[in-house]
Amino acid sequence: MGGSLTALGLGLAAIGAGIGIGQIGGRAMDAIARQPEAVGDIRANMILTAALVEGAALIAMVLGYIL
Repeated sequence: MGGSLTALGLGLAAIGAGIGIGQIGGRAMDAIARQPEAVGDIRANMILTAALVEGAALIAMVLGYIL
C-alpha cells in the first residue's frame, strides 16, 4: 500500500510541475506577443520561474519518496 501511495504522490508532483511550467511558458508567449521589445526580460524571468517550479517539484518528489 505504501508503494502505491508514494507513486501517486510522485505522479501528482510531476503533473503539477508540468502544468505550472506550461502555464509559465504560455503566459510568457502572451507577454512577448504584447511587448516584443521586452523579450529578453520576459525570457529571463520565465526561465528563472520555471527553474524554481521544477526545483519545488523535485523537492516534493524526493520528500515523497523518503517519507
